[in-house]
Amino acid sequence: HWINSKAKCTVVAILFIFTLLPGRTSEVSAEENMDEITASELYARSAVLMDADSGRILFVKNGQEERAMASTTKIMTCILALEKGNLSDKVTVSDNAAAQPRVHLGMQSGQAFKLEDLLYSLMLESHNDSAVAIAEHIGGSVEGFASMMNQKAIELKCTDTYFITPNGLDAEDNNGKHHTTAVDLARIMKYCIMDSEKSEQFLKITRAESHEFSDCEGSGSYSCRNHNLFLQMMEGALSGKTGFTAEAGYCYVGALRQGDRTFIVALLACGWPNNKGYKWSDTRRLMEYGLENFHYRVIGAEPEKVTVKVEGGTEGEFPDMDPAELDLTVGTEAFSILLKDSEEVSIDYKIPDSVAAPVKEGEVLGKVVYSLNGETLQEFPVTASVSVEKRTFRTCLFYICDSLMMRL
Repeated sequence: HWINSKAKCTVVAILFIFTLLPGRTSEVSAEENMDEITASELYARSAVLMDADSGRILFVKNGQEERAMASTTKIMTCILALEKGNLSDKVTVSDNAAAQPRVHLGMQSGQAFKLEDLLYSLMLESHNDSAVAIAEHIGGSVEGFASMMNQKAIELKCTDTYFITPNGLDAEDNNGKHHTTAVDLARIMKYCIMDSEKSEQFLKITRAESHEFSDCEGSGSYSCRNHNLFLQMMEGALSGKTGFTAEAGYCYVGALRQGDRTFIVALLACGWPNNKGYKWSDTRRLMEYGLENFHYRVIGAEPEKVTVKVEGGTEGEFPDMDPAELDLTVGTEAFSILLKDSEEVSIDYKIPDSVAAPVKEGEVLGKVVYSLNGETLQEFPVTASVSVEKRTFRTCLFYICDSLMMRL
């Protein structure tokens, strides 16, 4: 009986451990071919892998579906506070901020904190009261700050995002629910780590292992620890933010940089309790897919030689009726783009079959378009390399006279 009981306990313990381990319905071995990835291999209901430099989407699963995003909201709260406020600002806590539900710092109404300390509280511990205190300080009210968040979303071309709260708690008003999409969330993270003038401060805060502080009166002692496990999961892990609410499920947005490549992963609805580890499994899967399959390639280094016929033109020889042929200068510049090995960039010269004289040197006569899967990557002008005069009776007469004079 004792042995059976011990065996049962061992089995239960093993099963419990496996429930905590991240994984997928189809486990991926270390030797698995990473050339392709399918939506069914991910737990997240919405997922995106983005090239952070160009903003190009490298993989997407239900990327435009609107979903609650929980505390991943706080990356927008943080970057706006960094851009609109000063780290030394004194933030006074309101009754509203102090009344926010867990997870919270435990601040009291009337207390004051430095904005910098509250940003660590916001991003490392995901404190909901700190988010509201920050929002009221920067925007005058939660509603005012939400308006700033939505304006910034529009500027970033996040067309399927709507903010109501600064902390990401599930909310709804007359305009809809607090929501985003995986594509929009990745765009916001790109802005935070790549494009904002405060990106370095954002990275410093979100990468910190811990932070200790007190309020402005020097009373109370507060300690924050970073809960972004991805920072220890993969070499080059750069930043990230977790989130969970009953409606959103587990969410995550994170970034990784190795060498000259920077990737962003955004996950929404990536499991519910007790599947907290799913987001780490999906993040690793997508990041490894990006690292193994996408590399920079130089495009446009050697443009083709192109010409155009000039109707009614002459280049100095006898101005007969045949069109002059003009060499064109392709004003291209070599550029690098992150491409999968199987991807090829299309080059399209949009040049007319012929043009009418006169043509001036440097005149734009067309363009060369580099595109990938129908999306334009770069455009460069195509110009006339020399001038071509218009053929007239006068030019013909001068040519005949010059020819006769040379024979005398």
